[in-house]
Amino acid sequence: MNLKNKKILVTGAGGFIGSHLTERLVELGAEVTALVHYNSFNNWGWIDTFDKKIKDNINVVAGDIREYDNVKRIVKGQDVVFHLAALIAIPYSYLSPMAYVRTNVEGTTNILEACREYGIEKIIHTSTSETYGTAQYVPIDEKHPLQGQSPYSASKIAADKMAESYYRSFNVPVATIRPFNTYGPRQSARAVIPTIITQILAGKTEIKLGSLTPTRDFNYVKDTVEAFIKVAESENTVGEVVNAGSNYEISIGDLVNKIACIIGREVQIVCDKERIRPQKSEVNRLWADNTKIRELTGWKPKYTLDKGIGETVEWLKNNMKYYKPDIYNV
Repeated sequence: MNLKNKKILVTGAGGFIGSHLTERLVELGAEVTALVHYNSFNNWGWIDTFDKKIKDNINVVAGDIREYDNVKRIVKGQDVVFHLAALIAIPYSYLSPMAYVRTNVEGTTNILEACREYGIEKIIHTSTSETYGTAQYVPIDEKHPLQGQSPYSASKIAADKMAESYYRSFNVPVATIRPFNTYGPRQSARAVIPTIITQILAGKTEIKLGSLTPTRDFNYVKDTVEAFIKVAESENTVGEVVNAGSNYEISIGDLVNKIACIIGREVQIVCDKERIRPQKSEVNRLWADNTKIRELTGWKPKYTLDKGIGETVEWLKNNMKYYKPDIYNV
């Protein structure tokens, strides 16, 4: 599928990955509708920071994926839907589990049903590596068991299964992409890399973090966006789940040392109990097997971790006004 001139809806377009994807689709010549979460301030998230030339080529609509009538209105007339809208913060899912069911499960079902009704050509549904839980074997391929180790991951497993059911039951052309730990410019400080970088840039020598032993597979946001594009373009991905990861793992402790070295600062790590997940909920190891996406689409990451962190540091230096390094971002 060639995305040029396609009418494309991006849900969650004002967020971290969604905003980068929206920009990329405009560059590719798509007619993009960006769905942002309705708020009384008419805030469009990161879209508000776009260059005018990009912003002028986007149709921004405000709404809520939890409301089916609203979703139907927005989906009608589209060719392709990239569904990224979700509640994603794991710590907050401990505080408000039902909100994750309503947004991630019911909201996704609303998108799928509207796409079914209007015969959308392709839906790219966004999953997460958190659905795997702690690795039972590595690297993790798409056949790895799914484990609901947090209300967030459980809600995403349910959403993934709804996507699968719409493909199997109604032949809805949905592909599920399962990004591992994406990072880069615009990411919320609820994630570990901007948490580390913003504390260091704020001049702190003691960095507050949770557990340091878990490993993660980090993927730079530009690589993740290209994975979304490749999955959409490929005819081989309909009905499939594909990992998008780097096939490389690093512990959080080693990550801190790498970032401090790149920035050129010496830091000490302080374990903050507030940031530690419940013991049985912590995902101790994530390491992606990206064989399937490479074979189906030809995608592979271009950024090394050092290069991606370097670009992220430079962006954060100029955008610290968006962050509060003194406050734990749940």
